[in-house]
Amino acid sequence: MLRVKSGIASIAFGAIAIALSGCSAIPTSGPGRSAVEQSAQPNNPTGIQIVDVTDDVARRLHSERGSSDFSSTLGEGVAFQQQLGVGDTIEVSIWEAPPATLFSTIQADAKGLSAGSHVTVLPDQTIDGAGMVSVPFAGAVKAAGLTPMQLQRVIVERLSGMAHDPQVLVKLARNVTSYVTVVGDVSGSTRMPLTARGERLLDALATAGGVRQPVDKITLQVTRGRTVASMPLETVIRDPRQNIPLRAGDVVTALFQPYSFTALGATGKSEEVNFEAQGITLAQALARAGGLQDSRSDAQGVFIFRMEDAGALKWPTSPVRTTADGKVPVIYRFNLRDPNTFFVAQSFVMDNKDLLYVSNAPIAEVQKFLNVIFSVAYPIITGVQTFK
Repeated sequence: MLRVKSGIASIAFGAIAIALSGCSAIPTSGPGRSAVEQSAQPNNPTGIQIVDVTDDVARRLHSERGSSDFSSTLGEGVAFQQQLGVGDTIEVSIWEAPPATLFSTIQADAKGLSAGSHVTVLPDQTIDGAGMVSVPFAGAVKAAGLTPMQLQRVIVERLSGMAHDPQVLVKLARNVTSYVTVVGDVSGSTRMPLTARGERLLDALATAGGVRQPVDKITLQVTRGRTVASMPLETVIRDPRQNIPLRAGDVVTALFQPYSFTALGATGKSEEVNFEAQGITLAQALARAGGLQDSRSDAQGVFIFRMEDAGALKWPTSPVRTTADGKVPVIYRFNLRDPNTFFVAQSFVMDNKDLLYVSNAPIAEVQKFLNVIFSVAYPIITGVQTFK
């Protein structure tokens, strides 16, 4: 009898030893909290930074985000001034006080002028590649880069002393340089000419027929020279300061790019979750991911994995290693056992392509380990006892 019991114990201990040797193969949804924390060791070649998110950190990240808006990046600017450019076509009309001697008197009823008006209407001419136009008796005049009013004054100065009290009117007959290009997810791509009224960003969208997707799913991108700035359309609509005046040559692009984050680990659901271009907070992201699972989640092990700009924060680990495109791999850590963190979670804004990961609680890992042991040892013991 003693030998049988001893044999059963040996078999049971053998089964436990096998289970212990294979404990690394226990199913899990990802690394535990301690494994994530160890990834930020200085000798890690990937250069991962771990940042405990406090209210101060959340505020700094929010200020970095706010500094890239349209009004600060592109400037609210001044009212648009029509400047003539190469390829524009202008009409020049010249008046002389009687008796006119330099220019012949032209009846201009077709122009709405009374008979006998001493006005000369020059043929429409296009500003040449050198930016010049030709005016009789004044010669070649530089027009490119000037407003019509400035060109009028230049021609008057040239004719003074030759014509009798000359008055000049310059009208833009055909505009080919002062325009804004509107492309992307709009009803119809177009080139919107700019006028002295000073068209703004939303005017360009209206001219293109509006956007084809819901407003909260559209990001606006404005390209001005080498500067490129992007903002959610919904923000531009809500904040009049972001509805900036446009300049000649601007390119406005409406982008339908649904933002998303990926939820993994001990959350209610592991999947990619779309969110609005306006952005959402961590608190909203956790709710959309189904929250934390009570049976297995570690409230101290809530992490956001992100490729962050190198200058976003003062990093805790030196030297700071960056990727080929200048990004820093960062793990933002949240302790949801602390009630204060819930306020921080309401101000921490999610980025596109963020990875939200919630680790398993240590007790959940122990429970799974014990389940493996019992699942191996119990059938053996039961079988031996049945055989006995």
